[in-house]
Amino acid sequence: MIIPRPYHINIVREALERSPVVAILGPRQVGKTTLAREIMTFYGSDVAHFDLEDMDDLARLSEPKLVLERLRGLIVIDEIQLRADLFPLLRVLADRPGTPARFLILGSASPTLLRQSSESLAGRIVYHELDGFSFDEVKEDEGLWRRGGFPPSFLASTEEASVLWRRDFIRTFLERDIPQLGIRIPANTLYRFWKMIAHYHGQIWNGSELARAFGVSHTTVRGYLDLLTGALVLRQLQPWHENLGKRQVKAPKIYLADSGMLHSLLGIQTQSDLESHPKVGASWEGFIVKEIIHRLGVNPEECYFWATHSGAELDLLIVRGTQRLGFEIKRTTAPRLTPSIRSAMESLKLDRLVVIHAGEHAYPMADRIDAAPFSHLSEFIEPL
Repeated sequence: MIIPRPYHINIVREALERSPVVAILGPRQVGKTTLAREIMTFYGSDVAHFDLEDMDDLARLSEPKLVLERLRGLIVIDEIQLRADLFPLLRVLADRPGTPARFLILGSASPTLLRQSSESLAGRIVYHELDGFSFDEVKEDEGLWRRGGFPPSFLASTEEASVLWRRDFIRTFLERDIPQLGIRIPANTLYRFWKMIAHYHGQIWNGSELARAFGVSHTTVRGYLDLLTGALVLRQLQPWHENLGKRQVKAPKIYLADSGMLHSLLGIQTQSDLESHPKVGASWEGFIVKEIIHRLGVNPEECYFWATHSGAELDLLIVRGTQRLGFEIKRTTAPRLTPSIRSAMESLKLDRLVVIHAGEHAYPMADRIDAAPFSHLSEFIEPL
């Protein structure tokens, strides 16, 4: 079963029209290759596809310049992180007069880890991060939250099959995908760290506390954090701070990028397990944060949280140009207007603040402050 993903298709097609190189980035099995195949259908016969995990395709690219320079139309290169040496060549081919070919490259790491692309293709490449399914795509919230957005996990025929797939993904990711990026940290070490981070999901980063619990230096655990963030399985929501006359938190907030992976690392298998788990609120918060970011179509550098040492906070702050939107997430059916919400509205000078909740009814809470059920998110949030 293939679930259409028109939002991502349109973004990538528009990017290909204005840039010679477009990169779709996302963890393995999130649907990059399926998305690329759908985009390839718009180019007819002028398409070439190379999968760098396929030995035949690797052999075809033993002399990459000879092969790639004579191709026209759309050229798709899958798992580009396995051949970082191709980036300088792509720069040369992208600069040819008339742009005879466009390159769609797929990678399982962020631009930070794919540093060669940032350096070699500066000004010539557009990045699009592909995450798992969203509510807009599947129209189901409980199963999506519990299983996560990875297509094989969400579409699994049974709950047991979904759980087993996620366990296999975690093992393969640590034993194969991470070493392919040239990282030599033992799989068991990263697994222990990843599992520990699951228990800190939705909390502000405290490197010293984690370092003590893990038995290493704070710089070492920070390196692990940045590594898993770069591999697109963790999300760091950066703090917003400005001169407000208040002591503000300046460390990032940490989430696992996929709720299904979070639940596997926490040993959660069923909806009943999830509803009774101490991290249920934090899990739901991370799930909603991801959905809001997807719905708005904003970039990571436009997304923040805000907190003061006196207790005022805002779960998600979107800053685009002069526009400021705030979101507070409450796993309750009837949220109330709190001093913290009023403080965020006034201190940050928000254009609007929406309190996302688990109930069924939407209602105004104050001037430019609304309560909105997650099931009606699209009625309150339009893409920016």
